[in-house]
Amino acid sequence: MTRTRVAVVFGGKSSEHTISCATAAGVLAAIDRDRYDVVPIGVTREGRWVVAADEAGRWAIEPGRLPEVTAADGAEVTVPMGAAGALTVVEPGGVPEQLAQVDVVFPLLHGPFGEDGTIQGMLELAGIGYVGSGVLASAAGMDKHYMKVVLAGAGIPIGPSTTITARQWRTDREAAVAAIADLGLPVFVKPARAGSSMGITRVDDLADLPAAVEAAQQHDPKVLVEAGIAGREIECAVLQGRGDDPPRTSGVGEIVVGSEHAFYDYEAKYFDADHLDIRVPADVPPDVVRRMQRLAAATFEALGCEGLGRVDFFYTDDGDVLVNEINTMPGFTPFSMYPMLWQAEGLSYTDLITELIELARERPVGLR
Repeated sequence: MTRTRVAVVFGGKSSEHTISCATAAGVLAAIDRDRYDVVPIGVTREGRWVVAADEAGRWAIEPGRLPEVTAADGAEVTVPMGAAGALTVVEPGGVPEQLAQVDVVFPLLHGPFGEDGTIQGMLELAGIGYVGSGVLASAAGMDKHYMKVVLAGAGIPIGPSTTITARQWRTDREAAVAAIADLGLPVFVKPARAGSSMGITRVDDLADLPAAVEAAQQHDPKVLVEAGIAGREIECAVLQGRGDDPPRTSGVGEIVVGSEHAFYDYEAKYFDADHLDIRVPADVPPDVVRRMQRLAAATFEALGCEGLGRVDFFYTDDGDVLVNEINTMPGFTPFSMYPMLWQAEGLSYTDLITELIELARERPVGLR
């Protein structure tokens, strides 16, 4: 039998480049090599696609070393539009040659220029199938402002927030600050279109707001400010159903952060695992778990997601459940919450990768 050829794409132009490389390290180490031929493709911070080393260790985060894709890693790769599955490699000064005919792309890109519908649109134009959500769901899932608009329209409970555009911050800062003050303190200031807890600041005093906004704008000119919610953050994993089946949901998990961090920030998430307590399953009443599972599936469907997603909740001190966000390409290392939640359901990391690839193979590109 001819094996399915999978292009694993990682790196990218966003500030989450390093995290994407670490995700690729996990997938390259675990993917079923008896079933799939793997074509690793790295995307440099400048957006250049190159043939990457098929070496999991090369892309892992290690003490004192952060992985990065560079132009020196390999020959440049192009994706001809309309040539379904074709990839072309270009050596400097050489004649372009076909690299491989791929059956499916596994885009392990986090953040803008990858997770936000951009690569999904390119792959649709090229006629190549891919893992995960399509253009609209990816774009709406990346932009937390529009995600909340969609969820509110679907009647899904969310927390209070306000959005500050770059123009508003320049021309009508007073109104922006007033809208934030109406949320009450503390608030969390974050880039509207970034992930991995990049650029997030907890603000307990409005005097600290300008610095927090400017920190968020280092990642995105559009900033989302959310009201602080007293309670716990709980997560639920979602997998697309097979055929016409509804989305599948896992149990729920919780990450408890030590007192060294004010919240689950970037440093805590990726560089201070010793002060994290990952609880799978989370200690949540069964009826609340079922409510979260229903809301996770409803969130997945409200945005039209496909493949995978992780829905993050606030479980408030009053017993309410609010959807914080959905991640259409959640953290996907073997030690990330999404794979761990499915492992608790009996689906191993390798089998989860296989399931996602097979879901992508069954799905046509184009309107569906």
